[in-house]
Amino acid sequence: MNTLRLGALLLALATGGAAQAQLFPDNEARKAIVDLRVATEQQHKVQADLNKDLAEQIAVLKRSLLELNSQLEALRSDLAKQRGANEQLARDVSELQRRQKDISQAVDDRMRRLEPQKVSFDGREFIADPDEKRQYDEAFSLLRGGDFAAAAAALNGFLTRWPHSGYGNAARFWLGNALYGKRDLKESITAFRNFIAVAPPEHARVPEALLAIANSQSEAKDTKGARATLGELLKKYPESEAAQAGKERLAALK
Repeated sequence: MNTLRLGALLLALATGGAAQAQLFPDNEARKAIVDLRVATEQQHKVQADLNKDLAEQIAVLKRSLLELNSQLEALRSDLAKQRGANEQLARDVSELQRRQKDISQAVDDRMRRLEPQKVSFDGREFIADPDEKRQYDEAFSLLRGGDFAAAAAALNGFLTRWPHSGYGNAARFWLGNALYGKRDLKESITAFRNFIAVAPPEHARVPEALLAIANSQSEAKDTKGARATLGELLKKYPESEAAQAGKERLAALK
């Protein structure tokens, strides 16, 4: 009996010691799990706080980027406007320069038209006023067009305005022709005589003027005067073409 009790006591002690020994490791494990859970929750909280801060920073950065993009677009727009303004200014400057050049050219051309010019005419060179040359050319153009009355008036007007012109001898000669063309024989003879009196004797048209005077005299029934004039022509300019024609006219005069 005692032996049985002792064995039971020993068994109980042995069983209780093992249970007690098992109890201590379980408590430590649970504590470790709790500590781990607490640490994990703390870590999650820290991570959540970090994520929140990061999200706020990202949001701030996005706003900054949007503002920067807006500023860049505004700057691009300003630059485009400025470039357009510069291009327009360059076009305006170019147009002004072109106009200035055109005006300068027009002024130069006008000044050249107003300035006396060196003219080579009838084997001579002389200085002529632009208006002087224009008036002579217009008068001669009328004569060449067969408007003898207008040509005579224009040539008379020219000689009145430009009495010492280098075109003077030609104007007097052609005035005689214009008057002859309008059948004003008396005035034609006077014009040709004026030409011969002023022109140098060696002038190429002096023989022609003498022949023209003789023709006018002949048509005016002044045969004596025509013979005298043809005699003068043959005597002074025997080798001229006018003299050859004068011989035939003289032979035909009765």
